[in-house]
Amino acid sequence: MWKALAALLAIPVGALMAAAPAEAIANGESVPDGRYPFAVKLIDNGIPTSDGGSRDSSCSGGLVSPHWVLTAGHCFQDENGDRVDRPVAEESLAAVGRTDLTGEDGHLAEVVEVRQHGSADVALARLDRAITDITPLKLNRKKPAAGQKARLVGYGFTKATSKKTPDRLRTGQFRIGGIEKTEMGLSGVSPKASTSPCERDSGGPYFTEKNGVATVVGVVSRGPSCPHTGPDIATRVDAVAPWILKVIKSDLAAAVKPSAKPSAKPSRTRESPQAAPANAAFTLPPMTLLSIPVIFAATIAIALAARSTRRYRGRRRY
Repeated sequence: MWKALAALLAIPVGALMAAAPAEAIANGESVPDGRYPFAVKLIDNGIPTSDGGSRDSSCSGGLVSPHWVLTAGHCFQDENGDRVDRPVAEESLAAVGRTDLTGEDGHLAEVVEVRQHGSADVALARLDRAITDITPLKLNRKKPAAGQKARLVGYGFTKATSKKTPDRLRTGQFRIGGIEKTEMGLSGVSPKASTSPCERDSGGPYFTEKNGVATVVGVVSRGPSCPHTGPDIATRVDAVAPWILKVIKSDLAAAVKPSAKPSAKPSRTRESPQAAPANAAFTLPPMTLLSIPVIFAATIAIALAARSTRRYRGRRRY
């Protein structure tokens, strides 16, 4: 039964559906300013099409390290609909930590590299700069449990008749249902049972929160037209976590690299002598003052002796 349902939901949520434009996180709610800063909108302007033209599109995603965004694999397809390991548009951007897209908070970076998973519908998009002031999502490493709740954030449409995505991040809460080897189904819980991800929510993170830590458990992959009360399909993060970590490990290491330890040996740097102030008085130690008469007398005696010697030796040649 689960296999049949998966086949029925085989349409990517992020694909442009000609039959009926979908909503995004339908029956969801707007996110307050500053919440869920790890949320990412991937913006592709000028994607080549098979007829020689171009189109614009977008996906959602989540920051998992300073340089890398986790999203759906089908968000990067060439003109033939094949997933590719590269940015596909003339302009490929990522808005990170920008709850309101009309504002200037967060970051706007360029996508410069894409890594596709070999089989699962997930990809990693590398940014041209490190995002260091936002805490990335933690990766789930355990198999999720049926009945577990998770939250989703995304930047998709809000109405079936929409021609453009909303300017504000949207969210909703879901419950995990059937679990397969690399995928799972999730159904809406709140604000309504029909809360569901839709077009351009592809790649959006399903996550849990505990003690202020957000852990991504799934990535939006595909589902039926929305809104609806049935499950949508997401890629399980725990199933692809080893691959994700392999790609981003150097980035994570750089982000937590400790500062250099101080040397155990004292520094051998030679200090330059400090010049005395211009108005400083010239003083000598007391013992030096007592020795001046003795030194003066000895100097006179040596001079007289030298004069006597020159009388017998004559002039010095030059």
